[in-house]
Amino acid sequence: MASVEKLSVALTNEQVSALKAAVDAGEYATTSEIVREAVRDWQLKRELRQEDIKRLRQMWDEGVASGSAGKQNMKKLRKEARERLEGVKKALGNAG
Repeated sequence: MASVEKLSVALTNEQVSALKAAVDAGEYATTSEIVREAVRDWQLKRELRQEDIKRLRQMWDEGVASGSAGKQNMKKLRKEARERLEGVKKALGNAG
């Protein structure tokens, strides 16, 4: 393991109880192991968010570079978007 630095973290009583229960149940060897896993998960999510932002910026730039889409009927676009959203909601409601 790389060099280790101790860090003080304030947790609620419920959080501490949940950590201790996981250790007592044998899911983890120590509460520190749980916290390290949580930090690794956070690091991964952060990296994925940063990649998403980079991809969105690239898509935005490509859209701007592609030129004008011309005059649009915003009322019609909103109606179509609402209809698509309702379709997705219905599909998800029927799937579960």
